[in-house]
Amino acid sequence: MAGLPDSFNVVPIGYVRSQFSGYAPSSEMREQPSEIVVLPEFADGLMGLEPGDSIQTLFLLHRAAEVGYELRLHPGHNPANPIRGVFGTRSQYRPNFIAATIARIEKIREAPNGEGTIVAVTGLDAQDGSPVIDIKPHHATYDGPAP
Repeated sequence: MAGLPDSFNVVPIGYVRSQFSGYAPSSEMREQPSEIVVLPEFADGLMGLEPGDSIQTLFLLHRAAEVGYELRLHPGHNPANPIRGVFGTRSQYRPNFIAATIARIEKIREAPNGEGTIVAVTGLDAQDGSPVIDIKPHHATYDGPAP
């Protein structure tokens, strides 16, 4: 498309600490607690978020990027499922390797070693080390189905 840049720069605001260093089903990952470490230069952006809040977390599927993607695939990587376009699936193998998950904040605290602010969450399905590119409050009004 005319005028559209070939690429954009995305700056990670932090990273995920999780017990999952490789593939695991999203449902299993969401059941386990994890942490988002927000880098010191972005910590002020957490102002107004509290334990109990739901947040939409955008992160990079950094390990999937090493594998690549296909525009058509079997959902769930199961050959029994009919082939669909990647945008009609929840596959991690996507052109830009961006994921979004709704998580619940359990606690917010400063990291003891000065590495940033730790946001302890449940419901996040990100692997350990995943770069976090954005955090937004989740609101049913804005994030619910289209009218």
